Parts: sequence; structure tokens; C-alpha cells
Amino acid sequence: MSDRSHRYDDIIDLPHHVSANHPQMSREQRAAQFSPFAALSGYGEAVGETARFTERRLELDENMRAELDMRIRDAFEQCSRVSIVHFVADRHKEGGSYMTSVGVIVKIDEHEGIVALDDGQRLDVLDIVEISLPEQVAESDNQTNV
Repeated sequence: MSDRSHRYDDIIDLPHHVSANHPQMSREQRAAQFSPFAALSGYGEAVGETARFTERRLELDENMRAELDMRIRDAFEQCSRVSIVHFVADRHKEGGSYMTSVGVIVKIDEHEGIVALDDGQRLDVLDIVEISLPEQVAESDNQTNV
């Protein structure tokens, strides 16, 4: 044991070596040498994308679709401001999310199945799941302000 404890006695008290050829590294540079590297580039983003939640698109039955179509036509004929809940497909994976758009329906294109709003949005009729007419929009505004 005494042999092991005195093994480095000859160098333990020597001064720290400073190179004459290479400048001394900053702490940040030294720490960067030991930081983990991305062995699989893009892996973190892929894991995050997989974990991101998306919703499935609802398919309305014929009766609900007919009721919704009637409400869309009524809002268009009345030039009323409406709140429309519609599905927006995700660009990167299956599913999507539901968004709410508020505006006046300025055009219904039955051939393409598109509803155009006054702000330029074009919504696919099959993506629309709910529409609130003016009195319902005002009621919901009053409820959120209370």
C-alpha cells in the first residue's frame, strides 16, 4: 500500500504545463469537448413530431351534413357573421386539428365544395363540423365576457 500512495510523489507538486504553441482554451471551449453530440441528426425532432398530438377528422352522418348545409345557406343568404369550426389537416402526419374561423360567407361553390369567407379563407364543406349563426355568436361572446 505504501508503494501505491507514493507512486506519483515525483510529479504531484510540479507546476501545471502551459503550451507555448497552443493558446489556452476557455471554459466554454473545454466544456464543448464533453457535450453530447447528435449521433442521429434529426432524431430529437422526429421524436418530438411523433409525440405531437393530432385529432382524427370527424365524418358527419347524412342528417347532420344536411342540417349543416342548411345552416351554411341560411348564413350566406342573410350575409351574417358566423363562427365556423372546421378541420385543418396536419402537413406532417395523419390527422390534424379543429380551428374556428369567424367571418361572413361570401360564396358557396357547390361544384368544388368550398365555402369562401370575407377574409379570403376557403373552407372545404366536408371539413366543417359546426356553424354558429349571429345570435349564437353573440351569446357565446357574452358568456366568455362574464
